[in-house]
Amino acid sequence: MKQAQTTLKIETNKQGLFEITPMVVAWLRGCNIDSGLLTVFCRHTSASLIIQENADPDVVLDLQDFYKNLVAEGNDIYRHSSEGIDDMPGHIKSTLTDVSLSIPLIDGSLALGTWQGIFLFEHRARNHSREIVLHLIGE
Repeated sequence: MKQAQTTLKIETNKQGLFEITPMVVAWLRGCNIDSGLLTVFCRHTSASLIIQENADPDVVLDLQDFYKNLVAEGNDIYRHSSEGIDDMPGHIKSTLTDVSLSIPLIDGSLALGTWQGIFLFEHRARNHSREIVLHLIGE
């Protein structure tokens, strides 16, 4: 059994979905592992990870709108607001999605569907440097 690990740094400047699939695939090419399991882990509490369609950009926009409408922003709504009106809503949104994904690796490729991509979901409006840990185990 082999293992490989790295940390991706993703710079965000607004709320929204940022596709990271190409970065993950590029890293996998150098791992020399054909079959295994990739764990993708977001090291933050106000950002998350999702697997979603990456073909039609309207899907991403609709998801952003849905979560914005689902979780209201405002200093008078939540007790925790020390970092701004989007801070607590960011924490809530990350609990509704995931901070960790597991994706099988088959014949050296991610077992994603045709239209699936891996996205960092940034829930905060200001600039952030996000860290995504990749851990691959297999043979």
